[in-house]
This record gives sequence, C-alpha cells and structure tokens, in this order.
Amino acid sequence: MMLVEEIEQAIESLPPQDLERIAHWFRERDDSTWNLQLDRDSASGKLDFLFSEAESESAQDLLRPWPASK
Repeated sequence: MMLVEEIEQAIESLPPQDLERIAHWFRERDDSTWNLQLDRDSASGKLDFLFSEAESESAQDLLRPWPASK
C-alpha cells in the first residue's frame, strides 16, 4: 500500500477532535506556504502591476471600500 493511502486511511479513522486538529494543521501549513509565495512574488516585482493599477484607479477615484458596505 502506498504511503498516501495509508495516511488517508489513518485520517479516516480519527475521532472528530483529532480530525479537526489535523485539518487545522493543514490550513496553517497551507496559509504559511501561500504567504511565503506571496512575499517572494512581491519582493521579485511580480506584483508591481497590481500596485500600479491600484494607484491609477485611486487617482481616478474608482476604488470602492472592501469589503463592500451594505
């Protein structure tokens, strides 16, 4: 049996509180990976076009509050 399949089976057998704990761990790990990639992209200039677009739209008074108020 493959390791991933063994992990899946082990997760399936977890009690609810342990399943929530591992789900939280995965979310935290995924968030950390996402934030690291975002920092790298920002530092390398890959996101500069977003800042330019926001500055342009701000100068034209085109920006709306976020989240949009009801």
